[in-house]
Amino acid sequence: MKRHATAVWKGSIKDGSGSISSQSGILDKTPYSFKSRFEEGKGTNPEELIAAAHAGCFAMQLSAFLTEEDFEPESLDAKGEVTLKDGNITSSHLILEAKIEKIEKEKFDELVEKAKKNCPISKLLDTEISVEATLN
Repeated sequence: MKRHATAVWKGSIKDGSGSISSQSGILDKTPYSFKSRFEEGKGTNPEELIAAAHAGCFAMQLSAFLTEEDFEPESLDAKGEVTLKDGNITSSHLILEAKIEKIEKEKFDELVEKAKKNCPISKLLDTEISVEATLN
């Protein structure tokens, strides 16, 4: 399986602008700029997209591991926070709120750690990865 996305940038780094489109069409010439990346401008940015990808991948991987152990999650609400410092992504922090019936905290923590280490986006990122997980 291969997936693709495209980015088009026009102009200088500070005054230019770009757009990102995805194969699925969900992103369709979605704007991004210096302001949306480094300030508070309207549009997306690469780090935000990485955070979303990591949160989504982690939640799906955890769901797979839970299913393998005969647990069915009611909900896995994952948030990704990517930190960009001095031109490098220095960390990806995942925050999870989970509703899963009949699971012990120890088993939950074990599967969260397993998902953190084994989701494809975690494997792709060369940075510190941490998870803050709450079981409701």
